[in-house]
Amino acid sequence: MLRLGHRPGRDRRVTTHVGLVARAFGASGIVIADVSDVSVVSRLKRVCEIWGGRDFLVVDGVNSLEYVTNWKKLGGVVVHLTMYGIHIDSVVDEIRSLERDILIVVGATKVPKVYYELADYNVAIGHQPHSEVAALAVFLDRLYLGRELRLIYSDAKLCIEPSPRGKKVVMCE
Repeated sequence: MLRLGHRPGRDRRVTTHVGLVARAFGASGIVIADVSDVSVVSRLKRVCEIWGGRDFLVVDGVNSLEYVTNWKKLGGVVVHLTMYGIHIDSVVDEIRSLERDILIVVGATKVPKVYYELADYNVAIGHQPHSEVAALAVFLDRLYLGRELRLIYSDAKLCIEPSPRGKKVVMCE
C-alpha cells in the first residue's frame, strides 16, 4: 500500500497505524511516499520482528508518481481509497476477480488530482468523512473476505492466546 502526503511532524501515529493495519490485514507492505520518516519505519519493522512478517515491506522516501506509474506498467492495479469514489460494494468483487497485484493508495492530506486519474479504481468505503485507517481495514477485510483476521505469521516470536478475560501473550511455537 502507498501512503501519500505523510507529514513527519504531524502524521507519525496515523501513518504507523496505517502500516499496522496493512500488515495485520494481509497487505505485503507499506510505501511512505515522497518523504522519509525513520521513526515510523523503525516502529513498523520492530513490530514485524516481534509479531512476524519480516517479509512485510516497509520503505519510505519513494517518489509516489514514479511508483504508481511503474506499478501500472508492470501490470498491477491501482486502487485509491477516497470517500468520493465508487462504493466498495459495487467494485470489490471485480477487483478481487482480477487476480493481479493491487496497490492501495491512501492519502494523509488532500490527494492531488493526478492520483484520481492514475487509479484504476477510486473506491469509497462510505461517502462520509472517515479515517484512512478505517478505510484501509474495511477494504482489506472485504477484499480478503475476512480470512486475514486469523493471520498469524510463521516467523512470529510472540502470539496471543485468546482469552475471554485478561491478556495472555506467549512465545510462538
